[in-house]
Amino acid sequence: MAVGLEFFRLPPEEKAKLYSDEPSKKIRLSTSFNVRKETVHNWRDYLRLHCHPLEEFVPDWPSNPEAFKEIISTYCREVRLLGLRLMGAISLSLGLDENYVENVLGEQEQHMAVNYYPRCPEPDLTYGLPKHTDPNALTVLLQDPNVSGLQVLKDGQWIAVDPRPNALVINLGDQLQALSNGAYKSVWHRAVVNAAQERMSVASFLCPCNSAVIGPAAKLVGDGDEPVYRSYTYDEYYNKFWSRNLDQEHCLELFRGQK
Repeated sequence: MAVGLEFFRLPPEEKAKLYSDEPSKKIRLSTSFNVRKETVHNWRDYLRLHCHPLEEFVPDWPSNPEAFKEIISTYCREVRLLGLRLMGAISLSLGLDENYVENVLGEQEQHMAVNYYPRCPEPDLTYGLPKHTDPNALTVLLQDPNVSGLQVLKDGQWIAVDPRPNALVINLGDQLQALSNGAYKSVWHRAVVNAAQERMSVASFLCPCNSAVIGPAAKLVGDGDEPVYRSYTYDEYYNKFWSRNLDQEHCLELFRGQK
């Protein structure tokens, strides 16, 4: 968190070297969510880093601050191990082999968003991020220990997820909802901003490889029943997700039923 904040406090001309609004770019500094599509922008700057395999991407990461590459890459390694352990536990909870989810998702990509939410003079007029679900499989979120901002939707109400010491927040993404045939739900969440304090967060995303074919596990579809979602490649899903506004209906709704 400290080295991420140090990066965002660099001079604007230093950070501008990394700026891009091209979503497919592997390493980029950007703002809001998808400035090419939005009519209303969000009160967020973020540094997007692809993280797997590390040896491929780390050389192009920021060299300033000096400790950035070492600290962030160490964190990325540990988060990946944690995410894979969680996927094993999720597989077992569904009555599947422990390695089922990991095998279906293939050689998973991993990327990270180091988020910076500046103080906002009129926080009622915008969000840090509007309501959305994550298009990937699983997200590990490191929250600012001192400032709340994350909210999740539960029973029609927005509930604050206040930071807890030495804790990580796990968001289940759209692909685990599809693989589980709806047994697990991809969580709707949003980020709010405030006028008094800046806020940081670090979101790490484990994503299926683009060619992975996603669909409900056969064991989870009852005899004679249709699966809730048709099969699709992750590349198809991700392209559809980025072609829409973030807060539109759940992208999975476009993949209901058999193809």
